[in-house]
Amino acid sequence: MNTAAVLRTLERLSGRNLAHLSPRYVLDRFLVALDQHRRPADPWLTRSAISILESWLRPDDVGFEWGSGRSTVWFAARVQRLASIEHDPAWYETVRNRLARAGLVDRCDYRLEPDGREESPDSRYVRAIEEVSDDALDFALVDGVARAHCALAVLPKLKPGGLVCVDNANWFLPGPTPSRSPNSRNDRGPADASWAAFAERYAPGAAFGPRTV
Repeated sequence: MNTAAVLRTLERLSGRNLAHLSPRYVLDRFLVALDQHRRPADPWLTRSAISILESWLRPDDVGFEWGSGRSTVWFAARVQRLASIEHDPAWYETVRNRLARAGLVDRCDYRLEPDGREESPDSRYVRAIEEVSDDALDFALVDGVARAHCALAVLPKLKPGGLVCVDNANWFLPGPTPSRSPNSRNDRGPADASWAAFAERYAPGAAFGPRTV
């Protein structure tokens, strides 16, 4: 049985599209897993994004994130103030305990807004950013749910030259170079009108440029 036939058989059994599987992709995934094993306290982001953030962040920075986890503790330990919004009650308790064990509760305004799954710009999850003044944030991480609405909502809140990091941005926007990851937009353009509006805030080809990771 050749490779294509094996993939078709696996797809039928798993119900998933496995067309992206290749020796290079498998190697990429192995290297990611190895990096995560070696650095278990780092955010679940690409190594290049983490490197940019490590050089970018300053002790007096103020940041905001949607979607909490290892990034919450990591950011709170490095900046003056972080606001973090989570939609999942069980995960919220897990991360809240991690912040407490790390002695970082006072640095992080950590909030549960369980209506985030509504995927609405009017949810409390998205609108939590309205409590932040315009041009007040040094950085923001858009992870978790309702990412398009969050990505648009945070833009006025960033300082000139501020940084916004959109996790899994390849799912929503084409990058400057093709991605080998499944579901990447590559040459298909933005995923929808909201992501097209987000991309318009940047010069052509700069969706992953100086202000966006």
